[in-house]
Amino acid sequence: MNQRFCAVESTAVGDPLAGTATHAERNLLLAWPRAKWRRNLRHASDMPEAVSERLDALAAAGRRVNLIHRRDRPSHRHRLYLMPENRGFEVEREALPDFLTAFERGDSLARWAAEPPAGALLLCCTHGKKDKCCAKFGFAAYKALAAAVVDRDLPFEVWESSHLGGCRLAASAMLFPALRKYGRIGAEDVGPLLEAEARGRPYLPCYRGDARLTPVAQCAQLAALEWLEARGHSATPHLADDAGDTDSRRLVFGWRDGARGGRLAVTCRSDTVVRLDTCADLEGDGATPSEVWRATGVEPLPT
Repeated sequence: MNQRFCAVESTAVGDPLAGTATHAERNLLLAWPRAKWRRNLRHASDMPEAVSERLDALAAAGRRVNLIHRRDRPSHRHRLYLMPENRGFEVEREALPDFLTAFERGDSLARWAAEPPAGALLLCCTHGKKDKCCAKFGFAAYKALAAAVVDRDLPFEVWESSHLGGCRLAASAMLFPALRKYGRIGAEDVGPLLEAEARGRPYLPCYRGDARLTPVAQCAQLAALEWLEARGHSATPHLADDAGDTDSRRLVFGWRDGARGGRLAVTCRSDTVVRLDTCADLEGDGATPSEVWRATGVEPLPT
C-alpha cells in the first residue's frame, strides 16, 4: 500500500502557503535531545516535573515554548534562547527549575548568561512524534540547511525544532528574530532560501509570511513582494499608516528601494480548501473545510 502524507495531499488540493505564518512573538527555546521529545511541543520523557510545570506556566502566560536540538549539544547542559530579546543562556539540568522560576519572577538571569545566537536563528521542524511529515520532510530539510550553512559559512544557527505549526506544510522552518516562517522546503530551495535570508530578504517560493501580521495581511504582503520582485525592486513592503483594518480585504503597503518608492493596494479574498491538517486526520475525521486567503490584485497608488 502507498503511504499517504498530509503534506503531499495539501499540495495536491492547492492549499496555499501565504497567510499561514501565525506564531507568537515572545518565545523561549530550550535545547533538549530530540529522542526524548513527546508529542507535546514543550515536553520530553525525561523532563523533571518541576521543569515541565514551569514551562506550562510560561506558555499559559503567553510565552511560546519550543524544544530545539543539535547533535553536538551535551544532553544535560541546556542552551536556552529568549526571543525577541535575542538572549542566550547555558543551564545545567538540575538548575533549570531555578532558572525558569527566576525568569518568571523577572529576577536577574546573569549567572546563566551565554552568547546570543551566532547570526539569525533558523529552526526546522523535525517533530516526528507530532506528525510523520515533519520526520520525513522536516529532517531532510534540516540536514540540508545545516550542511549548506557550514559549507558556505553563512550567518545562521540551524536547529531542529519541535512543532512550529502547519504540519501539512512540511518541511517548515522559522527564522528568528525576523519571525519569518517558511513551508514546503525542498532540496532545490535550500541554497536560494539561505542566500535570500543572508541578504535580509524573504525567499518567496516557500514564504508563509511574517508572523507579526494577520493572515490576510501576510497574504497581501506576499503579493506585494512578488509584484515588486517582478519589476526588479528589492524593497520589503510595510503596511502604510493608512492601511486601515489589517483584517480587511484591501490593504495598503508602502515601499522604498533606494531613491525609488511608492504605495501598493493589495486586494485579497477568502476561499475554502478541503484539506488534512495533520496526518492524524487520515485515521480520524479526514479532510475538512478550512478558510484560506488568496490575493486577487495589486494596484499601484499615486504618491
